[in-house]
Amino acid sequence: MNLTDLHTVKDLCNRFGFGVKKKFGQNFIIDAKIPDIISSTAEGKCALEIGPGIGTLTEALCRRCEKVVSVEIDRTLEKLLDFTVGDFSNLKVVFADVMKTDILSLCREEFGDKKVCVCANLPYYVTSPVLLLLMECGFPFESITVMVQKEVADRLCADPGTPEYGAITLTCRRYGRPVKLADVPKTSFYPVPGVDSAVVSIIPAEKEEIYCKDEELLTKVIRASFNQRRKTLVNALSSGLALKTKEEYEKIIVSCGHRADVRGEKLSLSDFAEIVNNM
Repeated sequence: MNLTDLHTVKDLCNRFGFGVKKKFGQNFIIDAKIPDIISSTAEGKCALEIGPGIGTLTEALCRRCEKVVSVEIDRTLEKLLDFTVGDFSNLKVVFADVMKTDILSLCREEFGDKKVCVCANLPYYVTSPVLLLLMECGFPFESITVMVQKEVADRLCADPGTPEYGAITLTCRRYGRPVKLADVPKTSFYPVPGVDSAVVSIIPAEKEEIYCKDEELLTKVIRASFNQRRKTLVNALSSGLALKTKEEYEKIIVSCGHRADVRGEKLSLSDFAEIVNNM
C-alpha cells in the first residue's frame, strides 16, 4: 500500500468514512521523499511521533526504528491507522492531546534509557506550542525533526538582526542547533494547505556551550525583549521586566559591550546570557 499516493489516500478516507478536520490542521503527505527525509534522522533509534494522521510517516519510522510511539489527538483515525500500520509490532499509538500529555513521563515509561528522536509532521496551528513543549519537557531527545510551516522554519533558523529572528529562535538555540533539511511545496500535501512547508532538524547542544546562572531569568529577559521588539533593549526590559531601573539596565547592557540603544533582535543567545549573568 502506497500511503503517499493521492488516490490511495482518498480511497482510505472514503473507505473508513474519514473526513479531514481543519480544526486539527490535518494535511497528509503525498510526496514519498518527505517521510524518508524525516525518518532518516531516527535510523536505528526509537521515535516519538506527534500526529501520525493516516500513518504515512509512521510506516517509514516503523521500518527504520526499534520502537515508535505515536501520539494522535483524533480518535476517529483509530480504525484507519489499525488498517494501515496496525501490523507493525514495534508501534504503539496513544490517542491523546499532546499539549495535555506529560511527555517526560510518557517517554520514560515507553523508552526507558533508549535513544529517542522526535519525528513529526506538525499541524500549523500548534507548531510553536508543541516545539516549546518538546524542548522544555526535560527528556534528552537525540534530535527533534519536524515538518513545519516554512515561515516557522525560517524563524527557527534565523540569524540575529534579521526580521525572522525572535523569541522562538532563541528558545531553539537554547536547546540545540537547527538545520533545515528540505523545503516542501504545498502541493506535497492533501488537502493542499495555503502555504509551503519545510523540514527542520534540531540537534541538542551541550549545556556547557553557553553558561547562564539563571535560566528562568534568561527566559523572562528574552520574552520581554521581543514582546516589544521595536523598543530598545533598555526600554523593553525596564517596562516589561521591572526588576531594575532604566539606568541600571543601561549600565549592564553597556558593560557587556553593547550600545545603549541596541535592540534585542541584534543579540545572540550568548549575548543575552552574558547580560543575565551581570544582572
